[in-house]
Amino acid sequence: MTSRRELLKCGALGAAASALPMTGSLAAANPQLQDSTITIPPPITNEERSARINAAQRMMQDQGMAGIVVEAGTSMLYFSGLAWGRGSRLTALVIPADANPVVITPAFEASKLAELMVMPMEVRTWDEHESPTALIASVFEDRQGNGSIGLERTTRHFVTEGLKKDGGGREIVSASPIVSALRQIKSRQEIALMQAASDITMAAYREVYPQIQPGMVGSEIGAMMSEVTLSLGGRPIFSSAQVGEASAYPHGSKKVYEVAEGEVILMDCGCDVHGYKSDISRTWVHGEANAEHRRVWDTVRKGQDIVMEMAQIGGSFGAIDDAVRAYYESEGFGPDYRTPGLSHRTGHGIGMDIHEDQFVVRGNEIPIATGMCFSNEPGIYLPGKFGVRSEDCVYMTETGPRLFTQRSTSIDNPMNLAA
Repeated sequence: MTSRRELLKCGALGAAASALPMTGSLAAANPQLQDSTITIPPPITNEERSARINAAQRMMQDQGMAGIVVEAGTSMLYFSGLAWGRGSRLTALVIPADANPVVITPAFEASKLAELMVMPMEVRTWDEHESPTALIASVFEDRQGNGSIGLERTTRHFVTEGLKKDGGGREIVSASPIVSALRQIKSRQEIALMQAASDITMAAYREVYPQIQPGMVGSEIGAMMSEVTLSLGGRPIFSSAQVGEASAYPHGSKKVYEVAEGEVILMDCGCDVHGYKSDISRTWVHGEANAEHRRVWDTVRKGQDIVMEMAQIGGSFGAIDDAVRAYYESEGFGPDYRTPGLSHRTGHGIGMDIHEDQFVVRGNEIPIATGMCFSNEPGIYLPGKFGVRSEDCVYMTETGPRLFTQRSTSIDNPMNLAA
């Protein structure tokens, strides 16, 4: 696995990661921040994408790879800015270890692809009767170099099999030690875009929260959240509202529950700003919370405290998950993934995808490094009753964790609104 030190040797990316902002967001410092003050940063530049490609190539050379192949999807967007949907016909980005990237695409798609490309790159096309993997192999044959071919982890099986046949005998390996290692270390600009997405989601929460009324159902609340998010400049990705017993299941229930006095509401919402995501959950009771509601909510809040205390440079994500579960078990929840208790991992990586490396889960011994971003969401669920999840995302600086959002202070004021 690529170390933090090796990543820093890659130059521009390492310098960007080391220069992460050292303070929280303006929204976190001032919960009453007016929506009009949310500034949308500019998107990722071709200069930063070129730095990513150069860093990947250095890592390929260090690992004896001829190059990597990235199918259409988030990782292609990360390296090239090319937003291309994945279909039955292969479009892929080939990054040789010692030459400029090449895009492989069906011949009839070339004109559309040219309209979408934001970086100047060579394009090679294949006709319907031809093999796209043979065309990929030709990129490596041109260089006459040895070395393995790395495949980004979401690459489909038919591509793997095709390269085993057409790749000239080169070993086919995982490109995760390069692609995942780079993507999980966020630059200053990536952090800024995630901050904007988080500020928008929290501003939308603050607007929607007072409008929730008895008789509403989750889909109505979610629709309100999406509408407000869009008006603030974010692209809604998910706007979930789980009412009553539905909150007892992390991803809700097909049953429809109405908001009523004394019912729990658990919202989980996120948006996209120039390709980067937010993911924030809030839980409260409509009306007056009872003693059980308060005990579970306060226990979850303490679980979040443990995450913040344990998230230190050089520590492990697995140790964070272990510490949260040990505390919950001491409070009578669990053990392990059993309910009532925490039935899912304590958190997940986040960036261009909602769920990225690294996962805050038992057994993950990857060292925590500057620039990593992850969710802090150690929920507790009581099947047949209700669930509580407070979720805030964290980015790691050289001096420790920083929050994108201010955490809820109480079940009675989940959005930290002024009295």
